[in-house]
Amino acid sequence: MLLFDRRTLLILPFALAACGFTPVYAPGGKGAALQGQVIVQEPADPESYILVQELETRLGRGGSRYGLGFDLALASEALGVTSTGDINRFNLVGRVNYALSDLTTEEVIWTGTVNNFTGYSATGDTVQTLAAERDARARLMRMLADQITTQLFAQVTLPPS
Repeated sequence: MLLFDRRTLLILPFALAACGFTPVYAPGGKGAALQGQVIVQEPADPESYILVQELETRLGRGGSRYGLGFDLALASEALGVTSTGDINRFNLVGRVNYALSDLTTEEVIWTGTVNNFTGYSATGDTVQTLAAERDARARLMRMLADQITTQLFAQVTLPPS
């Protein structure tokens, strides 16, 4: 039988502090530095609207220090094709090229690219298929927003305030 050792739990914070670990949203962390400081570009279509909404949820709204611009590309791929030629499964593939820039100096701080995909079924009637596609698009935008914020928090070195 494996027993939990409380001593290990007590040592963990010291081990993480020794390796330079800083929580993202701690005072002085990258998350705290970006929170409420980023203005995301205006959306151009329903998918980019969801992406902007998700990014603003993670980074805050109304920033004036940094700007986040992006280029969103989506593609739909047929996956499940029956012997009669009917398509019953689709993959929705998304790619976002983004750039974080300092609005005061107009200097680009970081550029990156994220890719992801999600699938949906087209086996129901038209209404069910359209609802599944709309849900898949929203899911994909959430995944891409998560990847963008993760890369920003992990990779970006911000200039001093």
